[in-house]
Amino acid sequence: MSEPIRLALVGMGKIAHDQHVPAITGNGDITLAATVSRNGEGVDGVPHFRELADLIASGIAIDAVSLCTPPQVRRTIAAQAIAQGWHVFLEKPPGATLAEVAHLQTAADSANISLFASWHSRYAPGVEPARAFLAHADIRKVTVTWREDIRVWHPGQAWILEAGGFGVFDPGINALSIVTRILPRPFFIADAELDFPANCDAPIAARITFADDHGVAIAADFDFRQEGPQSWDIAVDTAEGTLTLHDGGARLVMPDGTEPSHEDALHGEYAGLYARFAEIVRAGQSDVDIAPLRHVADAFLRGRRITVEPFVE
Repeated sequence: MSEPIRLALVGMGKIAHDQHVPAITGNGDITLAATVSRNGEGVDGVPHFRELADLIASGIAIDAVSLCTPPQVRRTIAAQAIAQGWHVFLEKPPGATLAEVAHLQTAADSANISLFASWHSRYAPGVEPARAFLAHADIRKVTVTWREDIRVWHPGQAWILEAGGFGVFDPGINALSIVTRILPRPFFIADAELDFPANCDAPIAARITFADDHGVAIAADFDFRQEGPQSWDIAVDTAEGTLTLHDGGARLVMPDGTEPSHEDALHGEYAGLYARFAEIVRAGQSDVDIAPLRHVADAFLRGRRITVEPFVE
């Protein structure tokens, strides 16, 4: 495929307009050919449809779709797209369950379709330099603090605290996507506490302890109730000092205090995601890493449920 990839963007919520549309329009290998959304607004000058079936019936030429819908409904839409022979970009988390993602990967492989499970935080500028340093470091301890205000970042998005909406793991999985990328060894959940509001079916906060086979402890504190300054930080204690990723991986401070990379914008990673998607489509490959999603599933399996005060937006 030498011409630009004709892409339909499905699910026109805040993240689609704020991040996906600018990244797509800034990528010469991709052109926005259509948008699909039951509720969200489309893009001026681009054909817009309420349902994917309407797009299919229109006959507009499409090569790929990018799915920004809530995870609870994503598998059905992705399966429709694969049946059309369209490559599929999955916003994080890639699905509501591990079984769904495994099924989509099998279907995509059978149809010779590229499937991309995107993890935007892995494309923050500090992540790869951190990974390179930690590959040979003597790691002693890891502390993850991921605390944000749900009312600021997800206004009116009730689905996040519904069953299957991931709750605080919607942002927390971003931290896990970074930690699974930068640490050189696999790690496993040891203990978890999950705070569920009395009127919700997904956790609003979580405290999790992981460990690897070398005994390195990894502590994660996720909270959707943070007011004032927000925290998206990962600190890795090593024999040479502490390496810290701030602002969701945008700012890296090395143990010697130097900062090899810095980016003011918290979420400037989507250009890298679409560059990667175009790359795998051109190469006829898929990129589906479910490690962050496995850790979330394990937290639900192992975690103690604690009922806390109801959440009222």
